Amino acid sequence: MPVYETNSGRFGLFSVRHTAMRLLARPLARASLSRSFATAAQERRTPQTVIEKVVQKYAVGLPQGKSVKAGDYVMIRPEHVMTHDNTGPVISKFNSIGATKIHNPAQPVFTLDHDVQNKTPKNLAKYASIEAFARKHAVDFYPAGRGIGHQVLVEEGYAFPNTLTVASDSHSNMYGGVGCVGTPIVRTDAAALWATGKTWWQVPRMVKVELKGKLAPGVTGKDIIVALCGSFNKDEVLNAAIEFTGDGVAALGVDDRLTIANMTTEWGALAGVFPIDNTLLKWYDQVLSKLELRTFSSSASSGIPPPPEHPRINRRRLDALRAAKLESDPDAEYSSHLVFDLSTLVPHISGPNSVKVSTPLPVLEDAHIAIQKAYLVSCTNSRVSDIAAAAAVMKGNKVAPGVEFYIAAASSAVQQESERLGDWDTLIMAGAKVLPAGCGPCIGLGVGLLEEGETGISATNRNYKGRMGHPKAQAYLASPAVVAASAIKGYICGPASLDSAKLPPVQPPTFSISNIPASTSSSTASDEPLFTGFPATFTGPLFFAPQDNLNTDGIYPGKYTYADDITLEGQAKVVMENYDPNFASLVAEKRKTFASFDGARKEGVVLVSGYNFGTGSSREQAATALKAAGVPLVIAGSFGDIFKRNAINNGLVCLESPELVRDLTERYAKDGKRGAGGKNGELTVDMDMTIEVGMKDGKAVVFAANTGEGKTYSLRPVGASVQELWVCGGLEGFILKEIQAEAKP
Repeated sequence: MPVYETNSGRFGLFSVRHTAMRLLARPLARASLSRSFATAAQERRTPQTVIEKVVQKYAVGLPQGKSVKAGDYVMIRPEHVMTHDNTGPVISKFNSIGATKIHNPAQPVFTLDHDVQNKTPKNLAKYASIEAFARKHAVDFYPAGRGIGHQVLVEEGYAFPNTLTVASDSHSNMYGGVGCVGTPIVRTDAAALWATGKTWWQVPRMVKVELKGKLAPGVTGKDIIVALCGSFNKDEVLNAAIEFTGDGVAALGVDDRLTIANMTTEWGALAGVFPIDNTLLKWYDQVLSKLELRTFSSSASSGIPPPPEHPRINRRRLDALRAAKLESDPDAEYSSHLVFDLSTLVPHISGPNSVKVSTPLPVLEDAHIAIQKAYLVSCTNSRVSDIAAAAAVMKGNKVAPGVEFYIAAASSAVQQESERLGDWDTLIMAGAKVLPAGCGPCIGLGVGLLEEGETGISATNRNYKGRMGHPKAQAYLASPAVVAASAIKGYICGPASLDSAKLPPVQPPTFSISNIPASTSSSTASDEPLFTGFPATFTGPLFFAPQDNLNTDGIYPGKYTYADDITLEGQAKVVMENYDPNFASLVAEKRKTFASFDGARKEGVVLVSGYNFGTGSSREQAATALKAAGVPLVIAGSFGDIFKRNAINNGLVCLESPELVRDLTERYAKDGKRGAGGKNGELTVDMDMTIEVGMKDGKAVVFAANTGEGKTYSLRPVGASVQELWVCGGLEGFILKEIQAEAKP
């Protein structure tokens, strides 16, 4: 079968004949592309950010006249969903739920990129099985060697401005560099999207990040995001969607924007989106010109029909983008407004072993921190401009003795262009060691990892302890030019071209943050229509766990995670064991009095805890064990995002009420603070209180047993999409329902 010949060689789609015919057979303006921005604007009743507007376009099943806002639970049908080496487990999930066909073969994209150095029969067989599945279901497939999935999605237009594209990988935030709302999902969501084309999403809170001024010469986008992670390191953007604005954006090239958006993941955000401006549109014009060179062209008078246009990046689509002019409304609401003055920024270094620690380069340079390894790899900083910046530093120099300098392009297309420009050969002549286009050392796979006691400097996105090698190694992050200069000198330093006279004073960059009170309309609960079969009320005894950051290991001990023979009843017996060994028995005693669900009232223990509940690993049992024990509802100050996804995917309802958490903390936690249990030291506080939560209006009433008096709190109820998942028993049940509905004649 022929492969797609691109300017990067034989690394594209596995069948141009199949794919091109399929893409040309369906109109460019597919259902998702044909939605009218003008119509959305005419019907809009409340101000929205540009991110909310894009989500509105991809939301399905909204009530008539509903405007999507931060905090809403919505069912989405994203433009594309990308999986990489984890496609194998998603296939297993897809098959286990009884799915037999892909709902929309144009939606998924498979890119093999993580373990590409692994040539063992087992890994090659895994890759072959993924390709076979792609062929069987007519899914776009990019094999090992084509590049890192996020880069491929940008290059091939799957991530495109004013669209919503998701991926089963945390760095899907990168798509925001080209004005695409990119956000991560978990594997069960990916299986749901394959089977039904849909999954649910809670629209994050909106944070505006205003970039002011202009960078000094030698300061890059990597320095911006490293400094942001270090300057705002108190979870200011945790689980938020970031909208980048300000006069400083225009001077940032698209590669810098992609780097910044990529590392909004490390900053804690779920999306980071740049505006669609002249800089981006001119960049797409250049991309389109290069794409047109992939095929033979001829004059109109030759009689030879023109070659088929690229299915996603083409003139018609770019013209439509220019005409759309989608922007945030002037009175759109944000939870916070961060201002960062680019003109006060000097090059920064992240680490060691934490993105929350950033230091001005001149400070570390004076310390002469020796390195043994340097890396120019990953989807963060291995594009053409990054390689060119490193080559400019390396030209005429050699990698220092005792230092290993590893390079890997973000994609085969990037490598070919860098070869054409001569930059790739410059790095090799200087002593760089070439790795295939892929994730490699960034994810701790393949050759060149940090060994015990070594120090490395990398242009990647994460320097967590042990991620790039041995836990007792030190890892720093920096821009490509600084990485190259450090490889030459053998210690962390800047390039010779960096003129300190043109840099601002070496001091913390100028920044500010203002938290914006939510308006009455957005902060108060509003009536939500109830999905048939969803309880109108959750009620039961209230238990309080006065603890922030109660992690998944505390909720469900890791020693049970891979014991696949533990039943739900068994999970219920060990739930919260690492936090409070008495929790399971306390809930079991209360459970004896619960009435069966009558279709309107769901009885059970309602657990209230502090902030970032469920942080930690992605184990689903943390949610299923609570539900199995008799806890149908958890209320917290906030939740770990992955825990919340797993909870909702398994029918456990999660609501947030900082006000209720504050009141319970003041009255029942030891010394009025969370972290040391109740006033008598008990880890689970039973106050002999009951709570009733109305799921239509979000009104929660807490009743004291001794007086019968109640206090009312306003919560944001879950939307119809989450309610439907609950009725179906979780996401897998929803998928089966959708499959059965499609199978009916």
